[in-house]
Amino acid sequence: MLWVKSLHIIFVTAWFAGLFYLPRLFVNHAMAGDAATADRLLAMERKLYRFMLPLMVLALIFGLWLWLGYGITGKWMHAKLTLVVLLIGYHHYCGRLLKNFAAGRNVHGHVWYRWFNEIPVLILSAVVILVVVKPF
Repeated sequence: MLWVKSLHIIFVTAWFAGLFYLPRLFVNHAMAGDAATADRLLAMERKLYRFMLPLMVLALIFGLWLWLGYGITGKWMHAKLTLVVLLIGYHHYCGRLLKNFAAGRNVHGHVWYRWFNEIPVLILSAVVILVVVKPF
């Protein structure tokens, strides 16, 4: 079980690195003043997003293995799973925002992206508290 838990934590951490950094790239992209900078940021965003997908899948596989394979239960787990579903939605919404940037249809300013960037921080904080404290 400890190997599965370790791999889950490793892939969650790597996935979150992308979830923290991609919206930060969006902030810079929204502020880009020239086409060369915007193109460079778009290339970085695309590469990062493509790399994040397997990290998410592996985090989910090892998390499901822990949950179903070792019978981890509790009301806290239902709350955590709800937050994981929200994170998956956030991940896919980042992909949609990326497509909008690529098509030249970005409608948000850099301030919006700065606030958007805080969502995974809040979710991660809640998940860690749920897993460690198990408040219910």
